[in-house]
Amino acid sequence: MNYDSIRCYNQDEIPAILERLSNDKQFINVLSTIYPLLPKDVLKNKLLGFRNVEELQTKMIYPFIQNIIDTVTDGVDLYGADLLEDGRSYLYISNHRDIILDSAFLCMKMLTVDRETVEIAIGDNLLIFPWIEDLVRINKSFIVRRNLGAKQILESSKLLSSYIAHTINEKGQSVWIAQREGRAKDSDDKTQESLLKMFNMGGSGTFAENLAELHICPLSISYEYDPCDYLKAKEFQMKRDNPDYVKSSDDDLLNMQTGLFGYKGKVVYKIAGEISKEILELGEKYSNRNELVSSIASLIDSKIYSNYNIFKVNMIAYDILNSSTSFESEYSLMDRLNFEKYIIKQINKIDIEDRDDDFLKLKILEMYANPLRNAMLHRESFEEVSQS
Repeated sequence: MNYDSIRCYNQDEIPAILERLSNDKQFINVLSTIYPLLPKDVLKNKLLGFRNVEELQTKMIYPFIQNIIDTVTDGVDLYGADLLEDGRSYLYISNHRDIILDSAFLCMKMLTVDRETVEIAIGDNLLIFPWIEDLVRINKSFIVRRNLGAKQILESSKLLSSYIAHTINEKGQSVWIAQREGRAKDSDDKTQESLLKMFNMGGSGTFAENLAELHICPLSISYEYDPCDYLKAKEFQMKRDNPDYVKSSDDDLLNMQTGLFGYKGKVVYKIAGEISKEILELGEKYSNRNELVSSIASLIDSKIYSNYNIFKVNMIAYDILNSSTSFESEYSLMDRLNFEKYIIKQINKIDIEDRDDDFLKLKILEMYANPLRNAMLHRESFEEVSQS
Protein backbone atom coordinates (compact mmCIF):
# COMPACT_ATOMS: atom_id res chain seq x y z
CA MET A 1 0.00 0.00 0.00
CA ASN A 2 0.98 3.62 -0.45
CA TYR A 3 1.28 5.14 3.03
CA ASP A 4 2.34 8.64 1.94
CA SER A 5 -0.85 10.29 3.21
CA ILE A 6 -0.39 9.10 6.81
CA ARG A 7 3.20 7.96 7.44
CA CYS A 8 5.88 9.84 9.31
CA TYR A 9 8.39 11.57 7.07
CA ASN A 10 11.32 9.65 5.60
CA GLN A 11 14.92 10.64 6.12
CA ASP A 12 15.33 12.15 2.66
CA GLU A 13 12.34 14.45 3.26
CA ILE A 14 13.72 15.97 6.46
CA PRO A 15 15.70 18.91 4.93
CA ALA A 16 12.71 20.17 2.92
CA ILE A 17 10.37 19.91 5.91
CA LEU A 18 12.81 21.75 8.17
CA GLU A 19 13.15 24.43 5.50
CA ARG A 20 9.36 24.78 5.39
CA LEU A 21 9.10 24.95 9.20
CA SER A 22 11.87 27.55 9.41
CA ASN A 23 9.89 29.80 7.06
CA ASP A 24 6.60 29.42 8.93
CA LYS A 25 6.21 32.58 11.02
CA GLN A 26 3.65 31.06 13.38
CA PHE A 27 5.83 28.04 14.11
CA ILE A 28 8.91 30.21 14.71
CA ASN A 29 6.87 32.37 17.09
CA VAL A 30 5.82 29.26 19.02
CA LEU A 31 9.40 27.99 19.05
CA SER A 32 10.54 31.39 20.29
CA THR A 33 8.23 31.15 23.32
CA ILE A 34 9.73 27.73 24.15
CA TYR A 35 13.30 28.99 23.74
CA PRO A 36 12.94 32.70 24.65
CA LEU A 37 16.68 33.28 25.08
CA LEU A 38 17.48 32.37 21.48
CA PRO A 39 16.91 34.97 18.73
CA LYS A 40 14.60 33.84 15.94
CA ASP A 41 17.37 33.80 13.35
CA VAL A 42 19.39 31.49 15.59
CA LEU A 43 16.38 29.17 15.96
CA LYS A 44 15.97 29.08 12.18
CA ASN A 45 19.63 28.23 11.67
CA LYS A 46 19.44 25.49 14.30
CA LEU A 47 16.47 23.94 12.48
CA LEU A 48 18.24 24.04 9.15
CA GLY A 49 21.34 22.47 10.68
CA PHE A 50 19.69 19.22 11.74
CA ARG A 51 20.53 16.34 9.41
CA ASN A 52 18.08 13.74 10.69
CA VAL A 53 15.22 13.07 13.09
CA GLU A 54 17.54 11.88 15.85
CA GLU A 55 19.42 15.20 15.90
CA LEU A 56 16.18 17.19 15.95
CA GLN A 57 14.82 15.11 18.82
CA THR A 58 17.95 14.91 20.96
CA LYS A 59 19.03 18.54 20.51
CA MET A 60 15.72 20.41 20.42
CA ILE A 61 12.65 18.32 21.27
CA TYR A 62 13.88 16.24 24.20
CA PRO A 63 15.61 19.09 26.05
CA PHE A 64 12.23 20.83 26.02
CA ILE A 65 10.45 17.70 27.30
CA GLN A 66 13.13 17.27 29.99
CA ASN A 67 12.48 20.85 31.09
CA ILE A 68 8.76 19.99 31.36
CA ILE A 69 9.68 16.99 33.54
CA ASP A 70 11.97 19.11 35.72
CA THR A 71 9.58 22.03 36.21
CA VAL A 72 5.99 20.71 36.30
CA THR A 73 6.30 17.08 37.43
CA ASP A 74 7.74 15.33 40.46
CA GLY A 75 9.46 12.89 38.13
CA VAL A 76 8.48 10.38 35.45
CA ASP A 77 9.13 6.68 36.07
CA LEU A 78 8.94 3.68 33.73
CA TYR A 79 8.50 0.11 34.98
CA GLY A 80 8.28 -3.16 33.08
CA ALA A 81 10.99 -2.57 30.47
CA ASP A 82 12.62 -5.77 31.69
CA LEU A 83 9.64 -7.65 30.22
CA LEU A 84 10.61 -6.58 26.68
CA GLU A 85 12.74 -8.73 24.38
CA ASP A 86 15.76 -7.21 22.67
CA GLY A 87 15.28 -6.81 18.95
CA ARG A 88 11.49 -7.11 19.05
CA SER A 89 9.10 -4.31 18.13
CA TYR A 90 5.83 -3.87 19.98
CA LEU A 91 2.45 -2.22 19.72
CA TYR A 92 1.99 -0.33 22.98
CA ILE A 93 -1.69 0.23 23.75
CA SER A 94 -2.31 2.57 26.67
CA ASN A 95 -4.90 4.65 28.42
CA HIS A 96 -4.77 8.30 27.37
CA ARG A 97 -4.37 11.27 29.71
CA ASP A 98 -2.50 14.05 27.90
CA ILE A 99 -2.67 14.95 24.21
CA ILE A 100 1.07 15.52 23.77
CA LEU A 101 2.93 14.24 26.81
CA ASP A 102 1.67 10.66 27.01
CA SER A 103 3.77 9.66 24.02
CA ALA A 104 6.53 12.24 24.59
CA PHE A 105 7.28 11.03 28.12
CA LEU A 106 7.21 7.43 26.90
CA CYS A 107 9.82 8.16 24.24
CA MET A 108 12.02 9.94 26.76
CA LYS A 109 11.88 7.02 29.18
CA MET A 110 12.50 4.45 26.43
CA LEU A 111 15.81 6.15 25.72
CA THR A 112 16.83 5.75 29.36
CA VAL A 113 16.44 1.96 29.09
CA ASP A 114 18.34 1.79 25.77
CA ARG A 115 15.29 1.21 23.60
CA GLU A 116 14.32 3.13 20.48
CA THR A 117 11.62 5.76 20.57
CA VAL A 118 8.25 4.73 19.18
CA GLU A 119 6.16 5.83 16.24
CA ILE A 120 3.08 7.65 17.52
CA ALA A 121 -0.53 7.56 16.31
CA ILE A 122 -2.09 11.03 16.31
CA GLY A 123 -5.60 12.06 15.28
CA ASP A 124 -5.91 14.54 12.44
CA ASN A 125 -8.32 16.64 14.54
CA LEU A 126 -5.25 17.97 16.35
CA LEU A 127 -3.52 19.08 13.16
CA ILE A 128 -5.03 22.53 13.40
CA PHE A 129 -2.29 24.27 11.39
CA PRO A 130 -0.09 22.91 8.57
CA TRP A 131 3.05 23.35 10.67
CA ILE A 132 1.63 21.05 13.38
CA GLU A 133 1.29 18.23 10.86
CA ASP A 134 4.84 18.84 9.63
CA LEU A 135 6.15 18.92 13.19
CA VAL A 136 4.50 15.70 14.34
CA ARG A 137 5.27 13.75 11.16
CA ILE A 138 8.92 14.76 11.33
CA ASN A 139 8.86 13.49 14.95
CA LYS A 140 7.88 9.91 14.12
CA SER A 141 4.11 10.41 14.23
CA PHE A 142 1.64 8.98 11.75
CA ILE A 143 -1.87 10.26 11.11
CA VAL A 144 -5.19 8.70 12.08
CA ARG A 145 -7.86 10.17 9.80
CA ARG A 146 -11.19 10.84 11.53
CA ASN A 147 -14.66 12.20 10.76
CA LEU A 148 -14.86 10.37 7.45
CA GLY A 149 -17.78 8.89 5.53
CA ALA A 150 -18.60 5.18 5.83
CA LYS A 151 -16.68 4.13 2.71
CA GLN A 152 -13.73 6.38 3.56
CA ILE A 153 -13.59 5.01 7.11
CA LEU A 154 -13.22 1.46 5.79
CA GLU A 155 -10.46 2.44 3.35
CA SER A 156 -8.70 4.56 5.96
CA SER A 157 -8.87 1.74 8.54
CA LYS A 158 -7.36 -0.76 6.10
CA LEU A 159 -4.54 1.64 5.29
CA LEU A 160 -3.87 2.41 8.95
CA SER A 161 -3.93 -1.27 9.95
CA SER A 162 -1.55 -2.18 7.15
CA TYR A 163 0.79 0.65 8.11
CA ILE A 164 0.93 -0.40 11.76
CA ALA A 165 1.67 -4.02 10.82
CA HIS A 166 4.27 -2.85 8.28
CA THR A 167 5.94 -0.57 10.85
CA ILE A 168 6.19 -3.27 13.52
CA ASN A 169 7.07 -6.30 11.41
CA GLU A 170 8.96 -4.83 8.43
CA LYS A 171 10.43 -1.54 9.63
CA GLY A 172 11.19 -3.06 13.02
CA GLN A 173 9.79 0.01 14.78
CA SER A 174 7.55 -0.04 17.85
CA VAL A 175 4.26 1.90 17.82
CA TRP A 176 2.23 3.70 20.50
CA ILE A 177 -1.52 4.16 20.20
CA ALA A 178 -4.22 5.10 22.70
CA GLN A 179 -6.81 2.46 23.55
CA ARG A 180 -9.63 4.71 22.35
CA GLU A 181 -10.27 7.74 20.18
CA GLY A 182 -9.50 10.74 22.36
CA ARG A 183 -8.95 10.87 26.10
CA ALA A 184 -11.36 9.27 28.56
CA LYS A 185 -12.55 12.51 30.16
CA ASP A 186 -13.66 10.74 33.35
CA SER A 187 -10.56 8.46 33.46
CA ASP A 188 -12.81 5.40 33.18
CA ASP A 189 -10.53 3.85 30.58
CA LYS A 190 -11.92 1.24 28.20
CA THR A 191 -10.42 -0.22 25.03
CA GLN A 192 -12.55 0.45 21.96
CA GLU A 193 -13.44 -2.79 20.21
CA SER A 194 -13.41 -0.95 16.87
CA LEU A 195 -9.69 -0.34 17.41
CA LEU A 196 -9.03 -4.08 17.65
CA LYS A 197 -11.13 -4.70 14.54
CA MET A 198 -8.98 -2.14 12.72
CA PHE A 199 -5.77 -3.95 13.79
CA ASN A 200 -7.16 -7.16 12.30
CA MET A 201 -7.48 -5.66 8.82
CA GLY A 202 -3.70 -5.65 8.32
CA GLY A 203 -3.22 -9.41 8.59
CA SER A 204 -4.04 -12.53 6.59
CA GLY A 205 -4.61 -15.01 9.42
CA THR A 206 -7.36 -15.42 11.97
CA PHE A 207 -8.41 -12.51 14.14
CA ALA A 208 -6.34 -13.73 17.07
CA GLU A 209 -3.33 -14.51 14.86
CA ASN A 210 -3.40 -11.07 13.28
CA LEU A 211 -3.41 -9.33 16.65
CA ALA A 212 -0.78 -11.67 18.10
CA GLU A 213 1.58 -10.76 15.25
CA LEU A 214 1.55 -7.14 16.44
CA HIS A 215 3.16 -8.08 19.78
CA ILE A 216 0.68 -6.02 21.78
CA CYS A 217 1.93 -4.64 25.11
CA PRO A 218 -0.69 -2.95 27.31
CA LEU A 219 0.73 0.14 28.99
CA SER A 220 -0.66 1.98 32.03
CA ILE A 221 -0.14 5.73 32.37
CA SER A 222 -0.78 7.34 35.76
CA TYR A 223 -0.67 11.09 36.45
CA GLU A 224 -0.94 12.19 40.06
CA TYR A 225 -2.64 15.41 38.94
CA ASP A 226 -4.27 16.14 35.60
CA PRO A 227 -3.82 19.85 34.80
CA CYS A 228 -6.68 19.55 32.29
CA ASP A 229 -9.14 18.19 34.87
CA TYR A 230 -11.09 21.46 35.05
CA LEU A 231 -11.25 21.70 31.24
CA LYS A 232 -12.63 18.17 31.05
CA ALA A 233 -15.16 18.98 33.78
CA LYS A 234 -16.17 22.12 31.90
CA GLU A 235 -16.73 20.05 28.77
CA PHE A 236 -18.97 17.67 30.74
CA GLN A 237 -21.20 20.57 31.82
CA MET A 238 -21.20 22.12 28.34
CA LYS A 239 -22.38 18.82 26.86
CA ARG A 240 -24.91 18.32 29.63
CA ASP A 241 -26.42 21.76 29.05
CA ASN A 242 -26.13 21.60 25.25
CA PRO A 243 -26.06 18.08 23.74
CA ASP A 244 -24.88 19.58 20.43
CA TYR A 245 -21.81 21.19 21.98
CA VAL A 246 -18.56 20.43 20.13
CA LYS A 247 -15.10 21.56 21.17
CA SER A 248 -13.48 24.16 18.94
CA SER A 249 -9.92 24.22 17.60
CA ASP A 250 -9.16 26.88 20.20
CA ASP A 251 -10.34 24.45 22.89
CA ASP A 252 -7.95 21.79 21.57
CA LEU A 253 -5.08 24.30 21.63
CA LEU A 254 -5.92 25.29 25.21
CA ASN A 255 -5.97 21.61 26.25
CA MET A 256 -2.57 21.06 24.62
CA GLN A 257 -1.08 24.15 26.25
CA THR A 258 -2.56 23.39 29.69
CA GLY A 259 -1.47 19.77 29.51
CA LEU A 260 2.08 20.79 28.60
CA PHE A 261 2.69 23.48 31.18
CA GLY A 262 0.36 22.53 34.05
CA TYR A 263 1.55 20.75 37.20
CA LYS A 264 1.22 16.97 37.02
CA GLY A 265 2.85 15.70 40.20
CA LYS A 266 4.30 12.21 39.80
CA VAL A 267 3.88 10.40 36.47
CA VAL A 268 4.28 6.63 36.22
CA TYR A 269 4.37 4.28 33.21
CA LYS A 270 4.01 0.53 33.68
CA ILE A 271 4.43 -1.97 30.83
CA ALA A 272 2.44 -5.17 31.30
CA GLY A 273 4.46 -7.27 28.85
CA GLU A 274 3.41 -8.88 25.58
CA ILE A 275 0.00 -10.59 25.57
CA SER A 276 0.23 -12.51 22.26
CA LYS A 277 0.06 -15.91 23.99
CA GLU A 278 -3.07 -14.91 25.89
CA ILE A 279 -4.67 -13.55 22.71
CA LEU A 280 -4.05 -16.85 20.90
CA GLU A 281 -5.52 -18.76 23.84
CA LEU A 282 -8.64 -16.59 23.67
CA GLY A 283 -8.76 -17.30 19.93
CA GLU A 284 -9.00 -21.00 20.70
CA LYS A 285 -11.60 -20.45 23.41
CA TYR A 286 -14.05 -18.26 21.48
CA SER A 287 -15.38 -19.21 18.07
CA ASN A 288 -17.81 -16.28 18.04
CA ARG A 289 -15.94 -13.25 16.73
CA ASN A 290 -17.85 -10.68 18.77
CA GLU A 291 -17.13 -12.62 21.95
CA LEU A 292 -13.47 -12.88 20.97
CA VAL A 293 -13.14 -9.14 20.32
CA SER A 294 -14.84 -8.34 23.60
CA SER A 295 -12.62 -10.76 25.52
CA ILE A 296 -9.41 -9.29 24.04
CA ALA A 297 -10.58 -5.76 24.88
CA SER A 298 -11.29 -6.91 28.44
CA LEU A 299 -7.84 -8.52 28.62
CA ILE A 300 -6.15 -5.25 27.63
CA ASP A 301 -8.30 -3.32 30.10
CA SER A 302 -7.46 -5.67 32.96
CA LYS A 303 -3.72 -5.35 32.25
CA ILE A 304 -3.99 -1.54 32.23
CA TYR A 305 -6.17 -1.39 35.35
CA SER A 306 -3.98 -3.72 37.38
CA ASN A 307 -0.88 -1.63 36.62
CA TYR A 308 -2.23 1.80 37.55
CA ASN A 309 -0.10 3.64 40.08
CA ILE A 310 -2.48 4.67 42.84
CA PHE A 311 -1.81 8.02 44.51
CA LYS A 312 -3.25 9.53 47.69
CA VAL A 313 -5.47 11.83 45.62
CA ASN A 314 -7.12 8.77 44.04
CA MET A 315 -7.88 7.34 47.49
CA ILE A 316 -9.19 10.65 48.82
CA ALA A 317 -11.43 11.15 45.78
CA TYR A 318 -12.76 7.60 46.14
CA ASP A 319 -13.60 8.10 49.81
CA ILE A 320 -15.26 11.49 49.23
CA LEU A 321 -17.24 10.20 46.27
CA ASN A 322 -18.45 7.11 48.12
CA SER A 323 -18.79 8.74 51.57
CA SER A 324 -16.48 5.99 52.79
CA THR A 325 -13.44 5.56 55.00
CA SER A 326 -11.95 2.71 52.95
CA PHE A 327 -8.57 4.36 52.48
CA GLU A 328 -8.41 6.94 55.28
CA SER A 329 -5.45 5.14 56.87
CA GLU A 330 -3.44 5.91 53.71
CA TYR A 331 -3.69 9.71 53.90
CA SER A 332 -3.84 12.44 56.55
CA LEU A 333 -6.57 14.97 57.27
CA MET A 334 -4.26 17.63 55.82
CA ASP A 335 -3.89 15.59 52.62
CA ARG A 336 -7.66 15.54 52.27
CA LEU A 337 -8.10 19.25 53.03
CA ASN A 338 -5.39 20.14 50.50
CA PHE A 339 -7.06 18.04 47.81
CA GLU A 340 -10.44 19.63 48.52
CA LYS A 341 -8.81 23.07 48.21
CA TYR A 342 -7.24 21.95 44.94
CA ILE A 343 -10.65 20.99 43.54
CA ILE A 344 -12.10 24.38 44.50
CA LYS A 345 -9.14 26.13 42.85
CA GLN A 346 -9.65 24.15 39.63
CA ILE A 347 -13.39 24.81 39.54
CA ASN A 348 -12.75 28.53 39.96
CA LYS A 349 -10.80 28.46 36.69
CA ILE A 350 -13.97 27.52 34.78
CA ASP A 351 -15.54 30.57 33.15
CA ILE A 352 -19.01 29.59 31.95
CA GLU A 353 -22.48 30.96 32.61
CA ASP A 354 -24.60 29.07 35.15
CA ARG A 355 -21.54 27.25 36.45
CA ASP A 356 -22.72 24.21 38.38
CA ASP A 357 -20.07 23.81 41.06
CA ASP A 358 -21.58 20.65 42.56
CA PHE A 359 -21.70 18.94 39.17
CA LEU A 360 -18.16 20.05 38.32
CA LYS A 361 -16.85 18.80 41.67
CA LEU A 362 -18.53 15.44 41.07
CA LYS A 363 -16.88 15.12 37.66
CA ILE A 364 -13.41 15.99 38.95
CA LEU A 365 -13.81 13.52 41.82
CA GLU A 366 -14.80 10.82 39.32
CA MET A 367 -11.67 11.52 37.26
CA TYR A 368 -9.46 10.82 40.26
CA ALA A 369 -11.52 7.98 41.74
CA ASN A 370 -12.10 5.90 38.61
CA PRO A 371 -8.52 4.60 38.21
CA LEU A 372 -8.67 3.31 41.80
CA ARG A 373 -12.15 1.86 41.28
CA ASN A 374 -10.96 -0.04 38.22
CA ALA A 375 -7.74 -1.13 39.92
CA MET A 376 -9.75 -2.60 42.79
CA LEU A 377 -11.59 -4.84 40.34
CA HIS A 378 -8.34 -6.36 39.06
CA ARG A 379 -6.10 -6.63 42.11
CA GLU A 380 -6.23 -9.36 44.69
CA SER A 381 -6.13 -7.36 47.88
CA PHE A 382 -6.56 -3.99 49.53
CA GLU A 383 -2.86 -4.01 50.38
CA GLU A 384 -1.92 -4.45 46.72
CA VAL A 385 -3.95 -1.34 45.83
CA SER A 386 -2.78 0.84 48.71
CA GLN A 387 0.90 0.01 48.29
CA SER A 388 1.14 0.72 44.54
